[in-house]
Amino acid sequence: MITTDVLIIGAGPGGYVAALRAAQLGKKVTIVEKAGLGGTCLNDGCIPSKALIEASHYAVLPNKAAQAGVLYGSVSVDFGNLQDWKNSIVHQLTSGVEGLLISRNVSIIKGEASFLDPYTVSIAGERETLVSFSNCIIASGSKPVNVPSFPFGDRILSSTEALSLNEKPSSLAIIGGGYIGIELGTVFANFGTQVTMFEGMNTILSGFSEDMSSLVYNELAAKDNVTIHTNAKVNSIERKSEEVVIEAEVDGDLKKANADYALVTVGRKPNTDQLQLEKAGVHITERGYIPIDTECRTNKSHIFAIGDITPGQALAHRASLQGKMAAEAINGDAIDATDYVIPAVVFSDPPLAVVGPSEAELNKAGWEFEVHKFPFNHNGRALTLREDKGFVKLMIDPRDQTILSAEVAGQGAPELINELSLSIQSGLTAEDVSLVVHAHPTLGESILEAADKAIGFPVHSL
Repeated sequence: MITTDVLIIGAGPGGYVAALRAAQLGKKVTIVEKAGLGGTCLNDGCIPSKALIEASHYAVLPNKAAQAGVLYGSVSVDFGNLQDWKNSIVHQLTSGVEGLLISRNVSIIKGEASFLDPYTVSIAGERETLVSFSNCIIASGSKPVNVPSFPFGDRILSSTEALSLNEKPSSLAIIGGGYIGIELGTVFANFGTQVTMFEGMNTILSGFSEDMSSLVYNELAAKDNVTIHTNAKVNSIERKSEEVVIEAEVDGDLKKANADYALVTVGRKPNTDQLQLEKAGVHITERGYIPIDTECRTNKSHIFAIGDITPGQALAHRASLQGKMAAEAINGDAIDATDYVIPAVVFSDPPLAVVGPSEAELNKAGWEFEVHKFPFNHNGRALTLREDKGFVKLMIDPRDQTILSAEVAGQGAPELINELSLSIQSGLTAEDVSLVVHAHPTLGESILEAADKAIGFPVHSL
């Protein structure tokens, strides 16, 4: 039996950050992880996918460079070397996480945890370990939804397997046009794979505004090796020795597609089914999520839940925030983890980023607001980058000119959204932003220009 002040279940970006913060606050901390330190994000998600996305941009660079008069030779992709490079990044980051945990005297246990009672867990690993805790933070993350009618395996891939392919498929069918399907579809399309996408909604990236999703749709659909079917219902995926055959209804018409692999990206679900939460008395929803209060507490005040297992955005940075907040709540600090704006990003071509409620959500809530938009084709840096498809859009409260929310579509969006998150979090007005001198020529000037429009004094737009 091991006794600890704080037990953390899961060492992803929520769990390991919670462990580091709790240790900083003087707690005796134990963390348990059944797979790799860093969780899905570092090992099988955020980091590996962004590495492949970056590499895929190198593959299409010759075409872009040729438009500026710079000519390259032919391009080929060595998937073995690509995977070695990706894995080296993953190893560097996960080793760093381990080093940080060890340096702060966090005990690390490898294995799978399940509750025995509200203050004890059993960890199944090389041998069974029992841990008694005063407080627990559950950060067990999520996993891809496995559709029963076409389960993973035998040429039907989840995102985990797709990120680890050692050879470029000549063709790939993607089921689902959300952010995972779009990101990975773009990767393989850039590498030259014939990509066919099936999305059940009438648009891809349905969580983003039409202004944003249409940019990505048009960019993808313009590629010779990409076909996108919306309003599509996949009826079956037939496995064969060297391919799969997808049968789907698209706008009521039956369509078939052959591909080397099918990648199923229809969503993720919380990793709560093996925790035996009922033995701890922790409430859970029908879909497997753990309800929490503003301090990330479950119905058991000494047990906290953070990240993908809680209702809300399944984002690594949200999990990290909640991890810090839960550790601080355990320390007796009064916190409110909901008092933050959480940006969301998809690394598509072009990339998209949002923070705060969408126009549709503001309308539904009855907010009065103004919309001010500045296009990238008016920005000098975007033009020199040959990345002029995109915009900055601000939703402004007309009563006090505070920024309610923002959208950025185009090159640099994942970085630009941070300035806007800071502005909204700090309650800044459009005038506050317009008074900040932005370096020239930069993409960030588009934020300044949108703010200038909001206060009625646009410079480089009408």
